[in-house]
Amino acid sequence: MSGTAEASLTSLFVRLKLSLMRNGLKGSSKRKAVWITSLVISLAFSALATLGLSLLHGHAHAGTVVVLMGAILALSWTVMPLLFPGGDETLDPSRLVMLPLRPRPLVRALLASSLVGLGPLFTLCLAVGSVAAVTHGAAGVVAAVLGAPLLLLGCVALARAVATANVRLLTSRKGRDLALLSGLLIAIGAQLANFAGQRLFQAGGLSALEPVEAVVRWLPPATAVGMVDSASRGAYAEAAAQLALTLAALGLLLWFWERSLTGLMVTPDGSTLAAAKPEKDRGTSGAWSFLPGGRTGAAMQRTLRYVVRDPKTKSAWVSALAIGAIVPVFNALQGTGSVYLACFGAGMLGVQMYNQFGQDTSAFWMVAQTISSPRDAYVELRARAGALALVTVPYTVLVTVATAALVGDWAQFPAALGLGLGLLGAMLCTGALASAHFPYSIPTEGAFKNVAPGQAGLAWLGIFGGMLTSAVVSAPVIALAIWVSLSDTPGTLAWLTLPAGIAWGTLAAWTGLRLASPTVSRKLPEILTAVSKG
Repeated sequence: MSGTAEASLTSLFVRLKLSLMRNGLKGSSKRKAVWITSLVISLAFSALATLGLSLLHGHAHAGTVVVLMGAILALSWTVMPLLFPGGDETLDPSRLVMLPLRPRPLVRALLASSLVGLGPLFTLCLAVGSVAAVTHGAAGVVAAVLGAPLLLLGCVALARAVATANVRLLTSRKGRDLALLSGLLIAIGAQLANFAGQRLFQAGGLSALEPVEAVVRWLPPATAVGMVDSASRGAYAEAAAQLALTLAALGLLLWFWERSLTGLMVTPDGSTLAAAKPEKDRGTSGAWSFLPGGRTGAAMQRTLRYVVRDPKTKSAWVSALAIGAIVPVFNALQGTGSVYLACFGAGMLGVQMYNQFGQDTSAFWMVAQTISSPRDAYVELRARAGALALVTVPYTVLVTVATAALVGDWAQFPAALGLGLGLLGAMLCTGALASAHFPYSIPTEGAFKNVAPGQAGLAWLGIFGGMLTSAVVSAPVIALAIWVSLSDTPGTLAWLTLPAGIAWGTLAAWTGLRLASPTVSRKLPEILTAVSKG
């Protein structure tokens, strides 16, 4: 392909990207208002960020801040395609496999089109502000002219290379599962950033980051900002080495991107090959062989498979597991924790018992066909509660042990564990009742839509009413734990709370299952109608 043709292809892709952005304004006035508002906010925030970084000029730790800023930018560009695979239609180059395009010119064209948009504009503003904060002298100005665009090119090439290498994942069910978990990952990242910020100010300010910055400044594409800082300080050999590293990393990313693109365009789609493979045995081999036989084992296996395979169920479980551990552990690390905060994890997982039939959606009719008596309904609910307890009980023990170790309060450990298990039993009780009386549909489409229209009241009533009732049901165990914590000799009395909590939780769960089973058996048509609206 000649140079003129390559330039024409590049301009074509840029015009296509502009057309995609322009077409986004067509349609409803609400969409236009949202797009214009996001544009104004992005431009205003970009200007403020550039100004704020520029004001660091002359600060003793300006180099530390902007080099780490460059590394954070690169990390953000790397993970965004994985967390939000549907955010940019141009991230999927497999749509171009039928066109007579060679990989190298296609890489240039895609790279040029990737520089168009609000994200690249915001990154360029941060890059300009970062290099302005550390620029001194003529050598620094020359380095800044090179450093800002190199940082932008490095971030965009990194994002494109990662997206192309994982395009099969991003367009598959696993990719959609990853997108569902993006909010959780961002929340965890925010908690980590908050914790790091508090530890940073306790450790003596930005000077504590200098050892980290000394390493990061040699990691591309943050080396583009480090090069400007080195040139401004007169360390020309160091600046030249960082420039060479930046260019070498950019060239390596483009080569990897081109190679991944070539493989993508000549490799058959794995989805067509999977159908030709023999189906694996899906019996009770492996870990499933440890489950009980009969209906109980089959229902437990079905519930656990939902956790592994259904995107909405998986997202809810992973969120509960992560947040249930983050709250007690991070509070313990910050010095404000208590061993009793471990009960938060049991509560987060106990909520998964609510709306058990909603995760079946319209397929609940197959379950309903097997229920002909309250006894059948009891066995079904007991199996679902047993599958949840199979994960939650060891998880509660693990989180309580970790929290007690971090807090250093082993005297209260048995009481906290007994309280957590008692609370779990109470939530299994109320969860079974809520599943029977307040079932609602969970839409299969939409990552952040977990309740069908018109059923939000049912969901809130079932979940929050059940949680309040669980606190009432577990009140005897809570009172016993408070008495133990206020006692002069908590060590001995705490060991009484553990068996009491286990016994009370088991009794509460059994009672709830017994009370809910006649309702489930009697209201099968109503439950099927309620969970089939998504």
